[in-house]
Amino acid sequence: MDTATYVQLAASEQQWAVLAAFVGGLIVVGALIWAVRVGMRYMDQEEPRPKPEEQPRLPDGGAVHEMREMREPDEMPKVERGGSRLMPYELHHSATRTGKDQNRKRWLPGSSGAFGSGGPGHV
Repeated sequence: MDTATYVQLAASEQQWAVLAAFVGGLIVVGALIWAVRVGMRYMDQEEPRPKPEEQPRLPDGGAVHEMREMREPDEMPKVERGGSRLMPYELHHSATRTGKDQNRKRWLPGSSGAFGSGGPGHV
């Protein structure tokens, strides 16, 4: 847009619309500047970022490696018919425990296949 267009808009009947658009733009710019200042003030109140010497380091023995073990479920205790029900505080948090047999279970040849694999299924 050139200067003649601005002069024509300012002199026309829509001068109030042009003024309203200009004031609206000033309000938006003011709100953005306010939001940035509030964000900067908030960031100044945060704790400083850790220095490189404060970063976590590997242990002296090197990286910790994965440990594999076979787990077995910790079964729910059975309650006799006339016995009292178990209360939540009588249960413990562990859902599994280390199994007695640490040999990994393998599929037996011909015993079953995955769904859709074309295997014979349970034989």
